[in-house]
Order: sequence, then structure tokens, then C-alpha cells
Amino acid sequence: MNGRRSREYDVLGIGVVAVDDLVYVDCYPTAEEKVRVRRRRRQCGGQTGTALVAAARLGARAGYIGSLGDRDPLSRTVRRRFDREGIDLSHCVARPDARPYHSTIIVGRRPPTRTIFSSNEGHAGADPQLPAADVIRSTAVLLIDHHAIEGTRRAVEIARAAGVEVVADFERDSGEGFCELLARVDHLVLPERFAVEWTGTGSAERAVSRLWSPDRRAVVVTCGADGCWYGDSETHESPRHLPAPKVNVVDTTGCGDVFHGAYCAGLAEGKNVDQCVRLASAAAALKATREGGQAGIPRRDVVEQFLAGWK
Repeated sequence: MNGRRSREYDVLGIGVVAVDDLVYVDCYPTAEEKVRVRRRRRQCGGQTGTALVAAARLGARAGYIGSLGDRDPLSRTVRRRFDREGIDLSHCVARPDARPYHSTIIVGRRPPTRTIFSSNEGHAGADPQLPAADVIRSTAVLLIDHHAIEGTRRAVEIARAAGVEVVADFERDSGEGFCELLARVDHLVLPERFAVEWTGTGSAERAVSRLWSPDRRAVVVTCGADGCWYGDSETHESPRHLPAPKVNVVDTTGCGDVFHGAYCAGLAEGKNVDQCVRLASAAAALKATREGGQAGIPRRDVVEQFLAGWK
């Protein structure tokens, strides 16, 4: 892999960004039940958006190269947040009809839960022709998700030809072209539910082995409070398990996305798979101790201090 300083960016993301309206309740209601709202807050979210914020807070030079509007209130909200986080938007594809996802997230305290209601009206994701190939070649790591397959496949092929590491956050089969896209990913980092469902294996451990291919560098299956299973070229037949750090869980919103962003940041620094998984696990666990998705993402000094005490 090329060194960190030989590329303009450490991490470029192409996928979902969102505006989230979080509603905090004591316990998620059953049917026909009324509950009191403790608090509301609006913040930015989305798989790729949250991952990029996590990478940036860990010190990565990050940029977003998907599509956004330039005048609508939701797109302006995302643009302002990325600007504050130091995430570059100079190669973001501006389309007047494009919008971020808009989600309402119900966060329960007892037990800790989160339920997401989302609208993708106007969401464009990866453009099938933009940005220019040289932009995609200018990063160490490209982060993708399962949206806008045509544009994402183009970006992946350009990245792989240039030696850029491709990391994927897939949560579902998005239809035509998805299987081909999945096969072209270097680092497949999937949630347990989808990995087990896709492979039909019944366990995260077996899913790692099933998802392996000679073209991959790593397969990671995240299991929330149960940690993660992962394998690389040497360990995919006998995957390793890293237990999740023990923390006081307050809000799990965005934890999986933070895992992806931290993994990408570690990869861009030249860390090996073991080190990337450990960094990602620590960042995700710390995020779970704080309310909010992006608002709760830790910065590098906090993560390093936590890692030093995590045995």
C-alpha cells in the first residue's frame, strides 16, 4: 500500500449521508402505548457520513465524493457539519435534485435500543460518472456502502486499479450488480445480521470463512456487544474473535459506522488488520458511552488513552 503522505486524502467516502432527528425516550413503546419524550436533537448521520466524521476525528484527511444538493436545508446542514469537521467537499457532486437521507431515530434508555425510520426521497449517492478518476486515485482508502450501485462500481474499479484499499459497509443486498460489487471489495466489514443472512451460515464466525476470497485482504463481522469476528489471508479458515470493551452503554446510534470510519483511518496509517480492528472496536465502544450519533464520536487522544488501558 502507498504511504500515507503519497496521497492527497487518507479516506474518501462515497455513499449515504443523512440528517437525523433523534428522539430520546425511557423505553421504546409497544403498540398503542404513549411515552414521554425526554429530549430531541438534530444532527448529521448516515453510514458514510458518520464514518467520515469518525475518521476525521482520528486525524485522517477525509473527503466526501458522493452527491448532495446545494440549496435545500438538509444538504446545507450536512455541508456545514462536514466543514466544521474538516471533511473536504471540493469533489462532492452538486446536484440541485439531490438530498441526504432524512431519518427519525428513537433512542431508548432501558434497555439501550435505537429504532430508525428513514426516508431516501431525493437521495442520489454515487454519481455514475463523477468525480473524475484522478480524484478517486488520490486517496489511500475508499469507503463504500450498498447504495447507488452503478456509480459505486465505477469508483471501486478505478480504486482497485490504482492500488487504493476498498472498504465496504453493506447492510443489505441492493439488487442488480450487488454480487459483483461485493466480490470486488478488499476489506468487507459487515454487521452480523446481514453477514449471517447472506451466507446462510448461522454464525458470525462461519460467515467470515464463507465470505473470504483470494482477492480479499480482510473480512470483519461486527456483533455489537459481543465484539467481532475477523480473518485475513492467514486466519480466514480459523477466524479470530475480539470481545467488545466493557463500557457503560448510553446510546448505540452510529456505533457500526464509527467502527468503519476508525478501521479506515487505521488502514490509511498502515496498520495491520489486527490493529485496525482493535482501533475500530475502541472507537465504537467509546461512542456507545455518549448520546448522539456523530455528536458522540471520540477524538484521537481519548481513543488512544482508552486503548492504553484496554487489555
